[in-house]
Amino acid sequence: MTRSQAREAAPEPAAPPPRANPDLLGHEAAEAELRRLFDSGRMPHALLLSGPRGIGKATLAFRLARFVLAQGGGDGAGPSLFGEDGGGGGDAEMGEEGGSSGLAIPPESGTFRRVASGGHADLLTIERAYDPRRRRLRGEIVVGDTREIGTFLRLTPAEGGWRVVVVDGADEMNRNAANALLKILEEPPRRALLLLIAHSPGKLLPTIRSRCRRFPLTPLTPTIVGELLHRYRPELDAETAATVTALAEGSIGRAFDLAAADGVALYRAALTLLSRDAGIDPAALHAFADRLARSEAEEAYRVVEAAVSQLLAQLAKASAGSSGEPEALPERGAVLRRLGGRAPAARWAALRGEIEESFARTDALNLDRKQTILGAFFAIERAAG
Repeated sequence: MTRSQAREAAPEPAAPPPRANPDLLGHEAAEAELRRLFDSGRMPHALLLSGPRGIGKATLAFRLARFVLAQGGGDGAGPSLFGEDGGGGGDAEMGEEGGSSGLAIPPESGTFRRVASGGHADLLTIERAYDPRRRRLRGEIVVGDTREIGTFLRLTPAEGGWRVVVVDGADEMNRNAANALLKILEEPPRRALLLLIAHSPGKLLPTIRSRCRRFPLTPLTPTIVGELLHRYRPELDAETAATVTALAEGSIGRAFDLAAADGVALYRAALTLLSRDAGIDPAALHAFADRLARSEAEEAYRVVEAAVSQLLAQLAKASAGSSGEPEALPERGAVLRRLGGRAPAARWAALRGEIEESFARTDALNLDRKQTILGAFFAIERAAG
């Protein structure tokens, strides 16, 4: 997880990235089902792990990848992924952590260390690449990235066992990249497992979705989010931690982003812009957008992007008459009461999609982030009449 420069001086316990995270909280049922499929020899060649950002989809994907790779070269007694005899090798690495129904392997094992370091020869991870010219991640996964999968899967497994591909952000593939992946899914090679992670699975080609076994994951409980916040951000006071937990809506990734970017203050600033009866103050909005458009404001920009989407979802619910849970921020409750009834729920929902598409287009085409922020807030004001 990245940190703002203002916080780098203070030592903080770093949350491990998904590939190095030995813990999985809140998804025990999905983990048990994956283990059952594996043990029965009925594991599909491709899995689609879906759900909101930051809830543990990638953590589960790498947990399964480690488990499969730890089976080794097929010299054990258990069934393989596809029902063949002799796929359960590598038992020495399994230890007792995963029990008989889990997927955990010991963090000190060779497989765990190689996956964590990105050095396992039989694991390929596909994700948005860093663009050095723009100094940030590309807005999409391109065809050159997914073509690597075909080349990788044609290789003989270096460790004599499985080959695993993790596509982290499958819904971020452009059309050409998706078509290249589809060809692989249509003719999957033997001893290969493809794990697709998608925040918005509806954006995937229907033909890709139909070739995957779907595992939709649900948001984490507030108790789990609060526990993880306390573990990795112990410097947060109780009130801030409670507010961050509520705003995160079951996403520990979003909670970490909020904590790192002073997200509660950003939320309040955005809500203040929308709370004036006389409408948005253009000068204040321009100043706010200028701040978010700076190259060093990546974390803040992402927090506001998520906040706008979240607010529009809440406005749709408020317009439909859903009271929901008690508000984490009084300011947001006031905005929902003021704006929620000014447009039908369908309009707020449609606007949410339009603004999310605007943010995605800005990333993909490297457009002016200030104009995207301005457009989003003025669109909300227009929708409210």
